[in-house]
Amino acid sequence: MPDLLIELFSEEIPARMQGKARDDLKRMVTDGLVEAGLTYAGAGAFSTPRRLTLTVQGLSAESRAVREERKGPSTSAPQQAIDGFLRSTGLRLDQLERRADKKGETFFAVIEKPGRKAPAIIAEVLEATIRNFPWPKSMRWGSGSLRWVRPLHSILCILSDEAGAEVVPLEVDGIRSGNTTEGHRFMAPGRFAVSSFDDYAAKLRAAKVMLDPAEREAHIWNHATQTAFARGLEVVEDKALLTEVAGLVEWPVPLMGPIADEFLHLPPEVLQTSMREHQKFFSVKNPKTGRIEKFLTVANTETADHGATILKGNGKVLAARLSDARFFWDNDLRVAKAGMADWAEGLKAVTFHNKLGSQADRIARIAALARELAPVVGADPDDAEQAARIAKLDLRSAMVGEFPELQGVMGRYYALATLQETPPRPPSRGLDGAGGPGSSPGRVAAIADAARDHYSPLGPSDAVPTAPVSVAVALADKLDTLTGFWAINEKPTGSKDPFALRRAALGVIRLVLGNGVRVPLRGELVRGQTLHLGAVARQHDITDLPENWQQTTTDDLLAFFHDRLKVFLRDEGIRHDVIDACLAMPGNDDLTLLVKRARALQAMLGSEDGANLIQGFRRANNILTQAEAKDGVEYSYGPDPKFAEGPEEAALFAALDTAEARIAPAMQAEDFAAAMSAMAALRAPIDAFFTAVQVNSDNPIIRRNRLNLLHRIRAVCGQVADLARIEG
Repeated sequence: MPDLLIELFSEEIPARMQGKARDDLKRMVTDGLVEAGLTYAGAGAFSTPRRLTLTVQGLSAESRAVREERKGPSTSAPQQAIDGFLRSTGLRLDQLERRADKKGETFFAVIEKPGRKAPAIIAEVLEATIRNFPWPKSMRWGSGSLRWVRPLHSILCILSDEAGAEVVPLEVDGIRSGNTTEGHRFMAPGRFAVSSFDDYAAKLRAAKVMLDPAEREAHIWNHATQTAFARGLEVVEDKALLTEVAGLVEWPVPLMGPIADEFLHLPPEVLQTSMREHQKFFSVKNPKTGRIEKFLTVANTETADHGATILKGNGKVLAARLSDARFFWDNDLRVAKAGMADWAEGLKAVTFHNKLGSQADRIARIAALARELAPVVGADPDDAEQAARIAKLDLRSAMVGEFPELQGVMGRYYALATLQETPPRPPSRGLDGAGGPGSSPGRVAAIADAARDHYSPLGPSDAVPTAPVSVAVALADKLDTLTGFWAINEKPTGSKDPFALRRAALGVIRLVLGNGVRVPLRGELVRGQTLHLGAVARQHDITDLPENWQQTTTDDLLAFFHDRLKVFLRDEGIRHDVIDACLAMPGNDDLTLLVKRARALQAMLGSEDGANLIQGFRRANNILTQAEAKDGVEYSYGPDPKFAEGPEEAALFAALDTAEARIAPAMQAEDFAAAMSAMAALRAPIDAFFTAVQVNSDNPIIRRNRLNLLHRIRAVCGQVADLARIEG
C-alpha cells in the first residue's frame, strides 16, 4: 500500500495558528479520503513557520466498487413520481429494473459505481481542503481567488511505495503540485526533490529545518536549561511561550544575554512580562536571589560569531522596552508611597457596569462584605476591610495599564509601599487613601498579599488562597460580582457567560471548601449584600424590582451555586443523585457541610450494605407511598412494637431504636460517616423483615402498624439524606 505525503508551502504562518492548522489538515484530508472509499493505517501532521505537512501511511491504492439498490415507485405510479425517481438516481427509464412484490410491480434502480484510483481521489480531496481551509484569518494575493493565511507558494503531493514515487497531479489557482520543497530560508535556500516522507524529513534536516514542532520545543528547552545551569542560573518555565517560539523558527538556536544592571531592581514579574510580551524572550533567574538577571532568545539561524550580533541587537531593543517599564515602575511607586489617593479618586470615574456603578462603588461594597466575612474565615475585620479598599487600586497604575495581566501582582508591591510609608493609624473607611495598618509587619504583608491573591482562584488548576485576609477579600470580590449581576438580571445563558459568573461561582466553591469555611450562603451576608446592590440598582434607574426581589434573587443564586457544585464534585466521582439527596436536606446553603454529607453518602453507597440498604429503603418507600395514596391517609403515627409478629419484625423495631440513638447525636456532631454507618446497619434487619413479613396483612390493625413501621424507616433514614432521590 502506498504512502501519501502532502506539503503546503507558504509565507510565514502565525505561530498561534499552527497547532489548529495541523489538526484541521489531518482531519479534513483523512475524512475526505475515507468518505471517498479509501482506507489508511495511520496519519501524522507537522508544521514549521513556512509549511504544513501531512503524511498518511498504508493508503489503499483505489476505492472499492460500490453497488447500490434503490427501491422506487410502483410501475403504475403517476409519471411525475417516476420522473422524480429518475432524477434522483441519474438513470433513464430503460435502465430501471421491474420487480414483482406483494403490491404489484415496482421499479428498482441498480447503481454501480466502479472503484477509483487513489490519485484522482487525493487530488479532489486536497483541492477541496485547500479551498475550504478554516483559517481564523486569511488573505488573497495577486489576481487569484484562493484565500490562505499567507501567500501559498507550492504544493508537494506524492504517493510512494517500493516501486518509487509519483506526483499526484492537481492545480489550485495556478499552483501545480510537484515533488519539490525548500529548506531554511537563509542557511539552505533552493528547492530539492523528495521521494518519501523519510527522505523528505531527512533532507529537510540537512537543509536546516526541524519538521516536528515537538522536537523544536524539546531542543529549545534542553539547550536553554543546560546553558543556564552551566552558569548557575535557571530558566523560568513558560510552556505557552515555548510553544509559540517553536512556531517562529525552523532551526532554533537559543542564545542567552545579559540584562543591564539598571533594570535589575524591577520586580521579576515586570521583567518577565515585558520580555515575554514584547520580545518573546525567556527569563533566566538566579535561584539564590530570585532575581531575573538574563534573557534567553531563540534565533532562527546559525551565525559565524555564534549569535553575538543578534544578542547585541536584541539587547538594545530590550533596553528600550525595559526603560519604559522602569518609567512606569518609578512613577507608580511615587503614587503608592503617597498613599494611592490619586488612584482611588480616579476609580470613581471608571465604570464597573452602567447599572452597578463605578469601580469605587464596587470597592466600597467589597470592603463592607469583607469586613462581615472576616470573623467567619478567621481574619481581623479591620485588616480585611483595609485590604479590600486597596486591592484594586493598581487598576489605575501605569504598569497595569501597559500589562493588564499584572493586576494584583503589582497591587501587592504598591500596597507594601503604601503600608510601609504611611504612619500607622486606624484603617480608613473612605477611598481617599489606603491608610496604615497600625500593626506588625506580618499584618502589613497579609493585607498586601490580599491584593495579589484576591483574584484567585482563576481556573480549575489555580491555587486557592489560604491566608485569612486574602480569603475574606477573595470571597467578597466574587460574591459581589455574582450578587450584583443577579440583581440586574445579567445571568449566564447557555454557553454565553460574558462576565465569567460561572468561574466566579466555582471560585467561591473552591475557596469555601479549600479552607473549610462555614458560611450559610442564604444567610445575612449574601442577603445584606443583595439589598445593598438593590439600592445601587435603584440609584441607576432600575425601578421595576418586584416586592419579593430579595428572596427570589437569593434562591436563584443559591440554585446556581448548587449547579456549579455538581459540576465540581463530578470530577471527584460523586454522583449527581447523591448531591441531590443531600441538597434536599436542611443546611444546603452551607457548602462545606453539604459536601461533607455527600462524600459520606457516596462512601456508604459504595459498600455492599449501603447498596442493599437503598433497595430495602426503596421497597419500603414504594409500599408506603402506594398505601397512603390508596387509603388517603398519612401513616406517620408511631408504630407499636407490641403488635410485632415474629422475631424479624421485632428485630426491626430494635434495630430502628438503635440506629436512631446513634444517628441523632452523630448528626448533631456533623459526623456523617458515623450516621451513615448506623443507617447502613439497618440493611440486614430490613431485608429479613421483607423476607418474613407481609406488610398488607388482612388484619387492619397489623397492616396499619406495619405501614407506620415503614414510615419510621423512611424517617430514620431521612435524617441523613433524602434516599428517595438515589437512582438505580
